[in-house]
Amino acid sequence: MFTGIVEETGRILEFSAGRTGWRLKIRAHVALEGLALGDSIAINGCCLTAVASDATTRVVEFDVLEETRRLTNLGSLAAGDAINLERSLAFGGKMGGHFVTGHIDGTGTIEQFEQRGADHYLRVSVPRGFGRYLIPKGSIAIDGMSLTVAEVDGDTFAVWIIPHTLEVTNLQGRKAGDSVNLEFDLLGKYVEKLLTPHLPVRAGE
Repeated sequence: MFTGIVEETGRILEFSAGRTGWRLKIRAHVALEGLALGDSIAINGCCLTAVASDATTRVVEFDVLEETRRLTNLGSLAAGDAINLERSLAFGGKMGGHFVTGHIDGTGTIEQFEQRGADHYLRVSVPRGFGRYLIPKGSIAIDGMSLTVAEVDGDTFAVWIIPHTLEVTNLQGRKAGDSVNLEFDLLGKYVEKLLTPHLPVRAGE
């Protein structure tokens, strides 16, 4: 479980296919503090398990499923790319964002990203039909960042980015057309699951 508060940006050193599958190597600092093998780290919001680490070189490695590469934007990343990192939530830790599982629902596409005054306006399109999970002032995780939905229009939504968020995340290198990982608010998905059997069936469904 995570909070969506990015602790730092790391850098990809290598992402390659080996004999036993895909291996991701990154360089990090804060995310390595107190890290033990088997611990979870959210990388662009995607929960991965640390399988090797070296505190001297500040390198940590992860095995990545082919399905994870296919369903997230990790498959498009390469050496040198910046990634958002967050360690899993510890008991007694601060809860500054919202509950994020690290299980990506799908990828969205940045439609607009521009500065407006001191802040930045970010509009993203989501996979068809996923707009039902979006509500104004609700929460969403974009590449692991807990953000508040400002506007909703069908299967697109917008958020506002404060200067601090822009400074400490990988948004600095983002532009229109880029793919981002999306995790919709867990509460909405549970409510839908519980209520669907009790709703009337509409014609054509």
